[in-house]
Amino acid sequence: MDWNRVEGNWKQTKGKVKEKWGKLTDDDLDVINGRRDQLEGKIQERYGIARDQVRKDIDDWYAAQRW
Repeated sequence: MDWNRVEGNWKQTKGKVKEKWGKLTDDDLDVINGRRDQLEGKIQERYGIARDQVRKDIDDWYAAQRW
């Protein structure tokens, strides 16, 4: 997986992330700034999901995107 694509296009990607994980605030997304580890941590914090499940959810979401 090439997460650099997400980091490089974060402004455009934020909307897609917000659609999937609506509990993340705009401030959360600004702090995350495309960094996967930050995204994982915020999703885990907001949704109370185990880190392994969060990684799988992000992988699944990324694979479903049309880049």
